[in-house]
This record gives sequence, structure tokens and C-alpha cells, in this order.
Amino acid sequence: MYPEDLLYTREHEWIRASGGRGTVGITHFAQEALGDVVYVELPEAGFELRAGEPFGAVESVKSVSDLYAPVSGTVVEVNRELAGHPELVNQDPYGEGWMVVVAMADPAELEQLLSAAAYQDMLKEEG
Repeated sequence: MYPEDLLYTREHEWIRASGGRGTVGITHFAQEALGDVVYVELPEAGFELRAGEPFGAVESVKSVSDLYAPVSGTVVEVNRELAGHPELVNQDPYGEGWMVVVAMADPAELEQLLSAAAYQDMLKEEG
């Protein structure tokens, strides 16, 4: 449910980092808590992310939640499929439901994020 090759934020985003870039999305827990996702607001390529700050939003039938950047950097790719198919976030949060790819400004910021085990421990504590 929480892939080991990802790192996680306390705000329920994930990042899959490779070669100075990172693919970002929301966790299974987040999409389940939101319910049916009906709209995803994402920045354009070129947008500058700052770690810990909002960069978009996910709207569900229940609520609207901000998306928080796991790392700082520049958005280099946006998942355009989500505009017409926001349900991909619910169906495949770690695959087809990804949100943006970021060119990381400082890969050392990854060290501040949670492993899969630490993220699951956090969920249990909040439980």
C-alpha cells in the first residue's frame, strides 16, 4: 500500500526520486480520505516549487485539499491526463495518478522526508 521506493511527506504526498528529478503524487491514505476526486489543480511547467509550500489542490466530493511540495525545484512535467480523468488519483495513486515531475533544486531535501515505514508509523500515531 505504501511502496518502499518512495519518500513521503507528513501532508501525505509522495516522491519517486531519480537522477535529480522527482515524480510527485498523493498517497493511498490521502486519496482514500478525500473520497472520489473530481478535479485536480496543478501548476504549469516552469512553476517553481518550494519545499513544504502549496503548489496545487485536489478537489473531491467531500472537500478541497492543498498539495504540498515535498522538495524545492522547477516543475518540468504535468500529468495532463488528470484534467479529463481525475479519478486516476483514486484508482492508481502511485502510477497513472501522479501529478508533477520536478527538477530538484537540492536533492539533499529528500533526507527530510519519511520512509514508507516511518510514514506508516505516523499514520498509526495519528490514527
